[in-house]
Amino acid sequence: MRTSQTNALHFDIHGRVTIRVDAKAPAAHQLRSMLACFATDAERPADIVVDDQPEPMPDAGLLEHELAYTEDSVRFNADRVQVVRDGEQWRIHGAGELLTSVVPVLDAAMIGRGAAMIHAATMAYRGQAIALPAAGGTGKTSTAAKLMRRDGWSFMGDDWAFLAEDATLLGYAKPMFIKPHHRAIYPHLFEGVRKPLVPSRLSQGVGRLTTIVHPYVIRYPRLADFSRRWSPEHRMVTAETAFPGRKVTTAAPLAAAVYVERFEGTRTRILERTADWMVDRMIGNFHIEMAGFSQQVVTGLAATSVVPWREHFAAKGVVLSKALDGRPCHLLQVPSAYTADEASDDIVRHLEQLLPSVLDEQA
Repeated sequence: MRTSQTNALHFDIHGRVTIRVDAKAPAAHQLRSMLACFATDAERPADIVVDDQPEPMPDAGLLEHELAYTEDSVRFNADRVQVVRDGEQWRIHGAGELLTSVVPVLDAAMIGRGAAMIHAATMAYRGQAIALPAAGGTGKTSTAAKLMRRDGWSFMGDDWAFLAEDATLLGYAKPMFIKPHHRAIYPHLFEGVRKPLVPSRLSQGVGRLTTIVHPYVIRYPRLADFSRRWSPEHRMVTAETAFPGRKVTTAAPLAAAVYVERFEGTRTRILERTADWMVDRMIGNFHIEMAGFSQQVVTGLAATSVVPWREHFAAKGVVLSKALDGRPCHLLQVPSAYTADEASDDIVRHLEQLLPSVLDEQA
């Protein structure tokens, strides 16, 4: 994507929310990569503005040493990040990488436009979308690979997506994080000379260490970029690289939502659930699966009443309730003892048994 004459990067999130990023800001490199599937040359008024130029906050209130705030802005002092809510426009200012600030703000902005962000693998099957919300490490990325080997499937995303109140699933094909245990499932991504990855048996420990240092590393963009590129925990690849020659679907009507979780049982089982149950799980799962600082942003905005808890979660619940109304919802539980390969085999098998009847009901 080229930089516009205004020295900015522009992103259009499914025609609902626009983002403008100062191309000279430290956050630009990371956001260019993580929002690449939404890149556009069209210059429209921005709903979210990202740069490194903080705004004055006269007579700001203080919450201990952590936050400074006014009626429409919050400054997170330790992380040098400021979030401003100005009517329907949001402005995010900071000297570090800002994806963790952008994600919760993007969710809030999309809710205002009738769509909510979810944490899920999302696939299209025969023109209809399937949402597989799940916690990290459940087997979403492995399941996507195995479904893509079958006829009738196309990829929408393996981590984040947006669910609109008219029951349209809006994909987010951001870069995928391929880990050592994916070698058998994505063998072509491990061919030739590649960045070395730790053995699978060590990846969990390295992952925990990465989670601990992440909030500190992202304050320093050059260090964060080096860490992301050379971390032995994962390899970043595009959907086009992961699934060469295969279609990426950007939007499709939702046919079903299947929440996937690991449990302490010995055999995989699938259970029917209500739409209200699925709404609660989608909201909770998205929140807990955000990075630690993303959670702090939501908490800080709520604690200062810039975006009260009641307003944010109630509005998100309304959007998701409308989206899931009349759609089949299930819980798919997979034994925690299964490897990612074994878990994804079972997930695919149960989906193939479930989906024909679901699609017949939707017809």
